[in-house]
Amino acid sequence: MSTKAKAIGVIPARWASTRFEGKVLAKLKGKYLIQHVWDRARRSKTLDSLLIACDDDRVFKAAKGFGAKAIMTSKKHTSGTDRIAEAVGPLPVKVVVNLQADEPLVDPKMIDHLVQTILDDKACLMATVVKPIEDKADLENPNVVKVTIDQNRNALYFSRSVIPFNRDKMKFEDINYYKHLGLYAYRKEFLLKFKDLPKSHLELVEKLEQLRVLEAGYKIKTIETDKETIGVDTPEDLQRVEKLLG
Repeated sequence: MSTKAKAIGVIPARWASTRFEGKVLAKLKGKYLIQHVWDRARRSKTLDSLLIACDDDRVFKAAKGFGAKAIMTSKKHTSGTDRIAEAVGPLPVKVVVNLQADEPLVDPKMIDHLVQTILDDKACLMATVVKPIEDKADLENPNVVKVTIDQNRNALYFSRSVIPFNRDKMKFEDINYYKHLGLYAYRKEFLLKFKDLPKSHLELVEKLEQLRVLEAGYKIKTIETDKETIGVDTPEDLQRVEKLLG
């Protein structure tokens, strides 16, 4: 990447996982889980480059085996953001897209929408994806992160709890409930600033890294999609995705 690229996609791939160790190399329809993410992200029209940032030789070798660009990063990183920042630090690029290694249903058009949003709006430092909640069960599930947004489509707050709280018992369909999908895009300079911000109080309480951005006074633009994604945290999640893939 000799000249400054517009956008690069990075898939941070951590081997360790409390509930499903090595899940990025779990097999799904004959391919590695992370390979599905790679294949879908490659269909993006705005990414000039795509990279897998690994912390384990097994992932590195597997990525190279299916033709991916991969680099080794420190095992000491506690978040995907830190791993991505290490990977892109020396690269000349404007926009960085954080692609979750455990979301094989990622929509390449949404990647393009995120990148274009930042390129078109100089004031936009960070953007992410939200989806209207259609299943009431998602409201009570702490693993489904909820988000409220303002009239300019900026995130107001992210929570594992139900937000907004339905005090007057309005009908479910009359409330705009949104869930957060783990797909982000940043201006590179903001990504490097973000990863150096101290962990915030709300971030530590909710265990949601994006709250560090809001608590520091920055804005996160939200992009709406109607496409469903499933984060694979358990072997059971893998089975659910396999059914969706037919």
